[in-house]
Amino acid sequence: MDIGEVIYTSSRLFFGALAAFFAIVLWSKTRDTAWMLMVIGTIALYVEIVYSILNLFGIAEETGIIIGSMPLVSLILPNLPIIFFILAFMVMVIRKLRRY
Repeated sequence: MDIGEVIYTSSRLFFGALAAFFAIVLWSKTRDTAWMLMVIGTIALYVEIVYSILNLFGIAEETGIIIGSMPLVSLILPNLPIIFFILAFMVMVIRKLRRY
């Protein structure tokens, strides 16, 4: 692992942890559905970051259900945050459309 990969990995962990921390702080302050989905998406993003780094170091082995040549976890984790963000944006759009 060269210095570029170390900086890349450390920056993903640091900024992901910072985002997850502030998301948890926000979670305790709000009960709005859209914001709750954004918080859950941010935490899911951090889980994906940690899992991918553990997988990079060979600590988290990809066993279990395989679809084609891809483990199910590797298909779900990268897409899970985006799904929560989509749901949050949908809640906000629906909320705005109902006002008209």
